[in-house]
Amino acid sequence: MTREEAFDVLDRMAKGIAEMFGSNCETVINDLSDPLHPVLAIYNGHVSGRSVGSTLDVTGIEQDLHLDGDVVNLLAVTPSGQQTKSSTFSIKGDDYHYGFGINYDFTPLTYVNRVLLDLMHTEIDFHSAMYKPRDTGIGELFDAAVLRVGKPTREMNKAARLRVIEYLKEMDAFSYRRAVPYVATHLGVSRYTIYKYLDEVNSRPSAGVSGSDNKEDR
Repeated sequence: MTREEAFDVLDRMAKGIAEMFGSNCETVINDLSDPLHPVLAIYNGHVSGRSVGSTLDVTGIEQDLHLDGDVVNLLAVTPSGQQTKSSTFSIKGDDYHYGFGINYDFTPLTYVNRVLLDLMHTEIDFHSAMYKPRDTGIGELFDAAVLRVGKPTREMNKAARLRVIEYLKEMDAFSYRRAVPYVATHLGVSRYTIYKYLDEVNSRPSAGVSGSDNKEDR
């Protein structure tokens, strides 16, 4: 491909990409065989404020540039403060070295993002704000039940533990979140045992748990 043919292909691509992605998308062809990389063609040059012949890069700096490979998806801020995603592709031939650049100004999207974040921002969740958590009081109810039984939990046998479960049930303690694991931990038994105790209490007459506290677990 000759120098002219390569430039023609790149120019058509630059024009098409700029048209396809709109006025925020700047496309540019630089002569990279020249250290000052002058602009040979540019579309939507208002993004960086450049025109044909400019030796400035997208950030407004003029300096020697030696680019042998592609650089893709870099952040580049233009002289006017626009934030862009910048990529430059190196195209070499026998007698030419072009740089094909795409600079997309995403500054408007940052404002949209802020609006979206504001719209999506919330405080605490609905239930935490509207309802008093019901697991903070289980400790007080458990202590009250143990006090009514009159024994430290480490000295309780099955009958005493059943009485604790019955008192807790009367106080509607098991409607609290995580009540079962809390009671199981503090009685020193498994959750499965607590559910068994609840079944046993539920099957008993409402007058209370029968049986002696001295009856050991079998």
